[in-house]
Amino acid sequence: QCLLSGSWRSDTSCRMVVSTLDKDNRFSGFYLPGPAAGYSELLTSPLEGSQQDTGLVPQPIFSFTVNWRLQDTKTARTSVFLGQCYVDTNGKETLHALWLLREAADSPAEDWKGTR
Repeated sequence: QCLLSGSWRSDTSCRMVVSTLDKDNRFSGFYLPGPAAGYSELLTSPLEGSQQDTGLVPQPIFSFTVNWRLQDTKTARTSVFLGQCYVDTNGKETLHALWLLREAADSPAEDWKGTR
């Protein structure tokens, strides 16, 4: 059974810490960027998300949003993650996710460069 509660580490040494899921399968926690991620200006940032009910699906889909806290408070960034939790035959849980990063743009003409 895939439960997101706990601590997870990415391939770039970022760490996600997730609280216990509530009765609606929602969770909160925080995200810590790792040195390999290349964003030294990022601080530990809050996250909120949800996952499918593991009673209904053994390998649930999940999503969460990170509102980045930055050393430069004039910059705004938010990321969304969407993925699935897999359990292998040995019971090891692995998360696979895609992410999208949005930075605030100065104007509608600059909007194209705000999303990565």
